[in-house]
Amino acid sequence: MRPAKLTEQELEAALAALPGWTVRQQKLHREYQFAGFPLAFGFMAAAAAIAERMNHHPEWFNVYNRVVVDLTTHDAGGVTRLDVELAKELDSIAGRMA
Repeated sequence: MRPAKLTEQELEAALAALPGWTVRQQKLHREYQFAGFPLAFGFMAAAAAIAERMNHHPEWFNVYNRVVVDLTTHDAGGVTRLDVELAKELDSIAGRMA
């Protein structure tokens, strides 16, 4: 069973712990920029393995050194703890790629 959509208060608390993330169109949103395409692609490859393990996949877009990520739990109708957990994982990966 998927987790429930976060309340406004839970979402605000989660955002306080996720620097660089915002909410756009009821999704957690962040843009990462890397030194070049190989690092951006490496970030996506590492993130894909974690997303697959979590069975929770990002909406993302890549051009050259930039990766734009949106996270939502479609069947919950918004942001859940799964999105917050994946956001933390993505930040950890990006930090190692810097």
